[in-house]
Amino acid sequence: MKPTLQLKLSQHLTLTPQLQQSIKLLQLSTLELNQEIERFLLENPMLEREEGSESAFSGLPDIAPGSSDTAGNVGGDERNNERESEFSAPGDEAGYEDRIDWSDTGSAAPSRSEDDDFDFQEVQAATLSLREHLNAQVALSQLSDRDRMLVRFIIEALDDDGYLHQELEELYELLPPELAFDPDDLVIALRHVQQLDPTGVGARTPQECLSLQLRALPVSPERDLAIVIVEQHIEWLADRNFAQIRQATNCDNETLRAAQALILGLDPRPGSRHSSAQPRYVLPDVNVRKLRGRWVATLNAEAVPKLRVNKLYTMLLRQNRSQAGSLSGQLQEARWLIKNIQQRFDTILRVSQAIVDQQRQFFDHGEVAMRPLTLREIADQLELHESTVSRVTTQKYMATPRGVFELKYFFGSHVATDTGGAASSTAIRALIRQIIDAEDKKKPLSDAKIADLLNEQGIVVARRTIVKYRTLLNIPAVSQRKSL
Repeated sequence: MKPTLQLKLSQHLTLTPQLQQSIKLLQLSTLELNQEIERFLLENPMLEREEGSESAFSGLPDIAPGSSDTAGNVGGDERNNERESEFSAPGDEAGYEDRIDWSDTGSAAPSRSEDDDFDFQEVQAATLSLREHLNAQVALSQLSDRDRMLVRFIIEALDDDGYLHQELEELYELLPPELAFDPDDLVIALRHVQQLDPTGVGARTPQECLSLQLRALPVSPERDLAIVIVEQHIEWLADRNFAQIRQATNCDNETLRAAQALILGLDPRPGSRHSSAQPRYVLPDVNVRKLRGRWVATLNAEAVPKLRVNKLYTMLLRQNRSQAGSLSGQLQEARWLIKNIQQRFDTILRVSQAIVDQQRQFFDHGEVAMRPLTLREIADQLELHESTVSRVTTQKYMATPRGVFELKYFFGSHVATDTGGAASSTAIRALIRQIIDAEDKKKPLSDAKIADLLNEQGIVVARRTIVKYRTLLNIPAVSQRKSL
């Protein structure tokens, strides 16, 4: 065959860099978004953070009660066409605005008073680790240098919960032979560790940990019975086999109940209170409140980053366009970023309001009123792709009068009812919890009985479904819910 050249026209979809960035920002959580913005601030001198009372995002539109348009169709309505003109090429005079203002409405961001002369910063108190706490006690003890060395050696072998998982024989092999330690010296050193605060540290098993804590309590019949149960019948206690415990210990129900309460009040992880792990707090993206009889979603001002284009560099770029160099491209990138962040919060707000409208019974009556909802329903309602709704609802949180929930929480499968309708799995789990909370603790309900009670309410649920939902709720089986 003779080689030839042919011209062919075809159409195909291409993701522009701006669209790729928009998709990436949409799926980021609030924490990840802030990290990404910090990276842009370091790399792009044309972008800066708004420090004053006004913010580039202070004008983001909130949901007005009775409004049919929740946040506008991103990239599809007249407001977006107007915003598009603000992100013109560097050669256009109209494109050089020192900051972007998308709307004249909306609540202003919280500002500091001009008379505030002090800059108060959060100061976090230093937390002693478990080993530091134990070594400080050893330093104040009257042990000899030799014993103090062994005690600190065992302290270094403890885990974060205060347990010693290595055998003493293994630890003895690690000691230098020239020190001529005896295996009994390690046993004595371990006893010294077990006498330190917190009580129970240095235990090798959970049983030993609980036993150490019980033996440190004042002598009483309940305490003595609790020691016997922990050291000899802990499996029966875990299985709620109270009849065998009474038969083996010859105790009455009152003493057994007091001993059980004593055991439940112990700490099986005594070292965890000195853990350096800090709690992680969720910053909600959307707030929900009731206005004029309607549940309304609004953006959380603290979650919205306040960005603008640098005024000084913009002015210099206007005056020296011929020598702009890479600044013109960085200016366009800064404008793209600000626009994409605004579109991100527009989309989050639209999806959140759609969820609130669909689940308004939940906000009025709680989990039992949750209706079945799928991503497809929200996507069809807002004329978005289902994958877009999935990105929006992942790691985005909504603060409501009933608590803080991830947007994914409001979606769930459905279970058929006798009337031909459907019940949400979240509502069924709430009903299961209500039934178990109201049951007689001496005669707890079986999974089959719970299924029968739900069937009487018109909700057709199999026993295995009850087991699945009960496990998701971290509710133990019927044998472990029985009490005296």
